[in-house]
Amino acid sequence: MRAKSISLVLSAVLVAGGLAGCAGANQSGQPQAGDTRFVAGDGKMQVFDVADRQAAPEIGGQTLDGATASLAAHKGKVVVLNFWASWCGPCRAEAPVLKEVAAKTKGRVEFLGVDFKDRKADALAFERTEQTGYPSIFDQPGQVALRFQGTVPPAAIPSTLIIDAQGRIAARALGAVKYTDLMDAVTKVRDE
Repeated sequence: MRAKSISLVLSAVLVAGGLAGCAGANQSGQPQAGDTRFVAGDGKMQVFDVADRQAAPEIGGQTLDGATASLAAHKGKVVVLNFWASWCGPCRAEAPVLKEVAAKTKGRVEFLGVDFKDRKADALAFERTEQTGYPSIFDQPGQVALRFQGTVPPAAIPSTLIIDAQGRIAARALGAVKYTDLMDAVTKVRDE
């Protein structure tokens, strides 16, 4: 009898959770500011009006190759910040897109990866295979993503944020970003 009661309670919790939809998502399907739970992403780029942009937090750390990288090092430039992991299928699928846009905008836009919740050996193998052409901060514990709490969180893996030249979060894509969406958003923010 006790096992049946526990089973019924667990079923009710699962049904209620399923009816609630994606974690923290509002009617637009995007998580609200301050929500650090992960949601499914469709890869669509959401560009924020200049008046609505929030300052990006100071982030930095050791890169996979042992150097250091930070947003502050790119002050005054547009930065594409991509959160990825080697174990993530959509991350592997979008890697050629990021590589191509980074190559085409080199010198005008900076790219910085954040390898999230990954094994270093796997992440290094991913970088050798993809040859992205830009550094990635090794963030095994996920601390970089948590720095965005209260702003526009990278609430999916992969997530891509575009930081404008004033250091504000100008755009976000949750899920694997598509070439045209990324290039259009980068160009728009760069040309402001």
